[in-house]
Amino acid sequence: MSGREEAALGVSWHLLTGEFPPQPGGVSDYTWQVAEGLARAGCAVHVWAPGEPQATSPAGVTVHRLPEGFGPRGLRRLERELARLPGPKRLVVQYVPHAFGYRAMNVPFAMWLATRRGDEVWTFFHEVFFPWGWERPWRHNVLGAVTRVMAALVLARAERVFISTTWWARHLPRPPRRVPLEWLPVPSNLPTQPPPGEVEGARASLRPGPESVLIGHMGTYGDLIVGLLEEVLPELLRRDARRRVVLAGRGSTRFAEQLTGRHPELAGQVHALGGLPADTLAATLKACDVLLQPYPDGLSTRRGSAMAGLGLGVPLVSNAGPATEPVWHGCGALALAPEPTGSSVRDTAEALLSAPETWPALGQRAAEFYAGRFSLAHTLDVLLGQAHAHEVEDA
Repeated sequence: MSGREEAALGVSWHLLTGEFPPQPGGVSDYTWQVAEGLARAGCAVHVWAPGEPQATSPAGVTVHRLPEGFGPRGLRRLERELARLPGPKRLVVQYVPHAFGYRAMNVPFAMWLATRRGDEVWTFFHEVFFPWGWERPWRHNVLGAVTRVMAALVLARAERVFISTTWWARHLPRPPRRVPLEWLPVPSNLPTQPPPGEVEGARASLRPGPESVLIGHMGTYGDLIVGLLEEVLPELLRRDARRRVVLAGRGSTRFAEQLTGRHPELAGQVHALGGLPADTLAATLKACDVLLQPYPDGLSTRRGSAMAGLGLGVPLVSNAGPATEPVWHGCGALALAPEPTGSSVRDTAEALLSAPETWPALGQRAAEFYAGRFSLAHTLDVLLGQAHAHEVEDA
């Protein structure tokens, strides 16, 4: 066992997060997975999150709820309770500005981190700050300025800094000490091997006939992604009446009503499922022939919905954009449209849908690519010192 592995097991891990189950969200799921995995590895694990005490928690993990959140009162509670616990302690901050309250401007929390002494602090940047620019309202620019100050404060204290995508390296301020930025992609928050019987059951319930082709999409249906889907889906469905789109996730029912309201002739080809439990969602996505996951800023390793498709080994269509890392280009694990435009995504999707003989091999490559680079096992190996994350130099 290496010195870093021994240190990982000898320290108590304290994951600070703005959301944790039963609160929904990608960071919520991620924190649960990491906490559970560290506990399985024999680590002492604590999670600190807003909310009232809940009965459920990962096996071997102690969950501390902060009813006051991470504001001044909650921070005093957090400090008192941390002081009662034995050390040494490692604080691992799951950083998303808006998740810590105060409308993403929780400067007291950032100051608390920046000035705290004694315990080791690691920070994982899931998000960095709110975008700003001359074309935006002044309120947005105030928020953009404050969140940039907060990011600098959080960086000032961190001994290790992880980023979910190399895109963040272009935007984070340079740390005051020479702390490398370590690229640690977000794994899928879904099981990667749902039971075959559940997959077949989902496929049978979604397919009106054996010739049907299922095009899946999972997401929260934000305005920008909905705009791309509205450009792509109607034409794909019109080109082949056997095609059915399966929409999963919070907001899918609203989007389906919006889509079929504008294109009533497609009503029989659109199926919305709403939010689903993780096991059911995994079986549903695995039942699809192709997944369509476009992103306005491009595919990146912070996109958990794309990771879910890769991990399940389902042929995936996405698109490149300014946030897309070089690892995606030429990887052969998905069909990648060259631009974040409706026409580019539509043409790429049509080419894949028209070549069903390529689907099994593409799905296999997707699963292998995910397992080797992005899986939860890889994340845990890095945290426990059994593997190295890729360091990003151009911060």
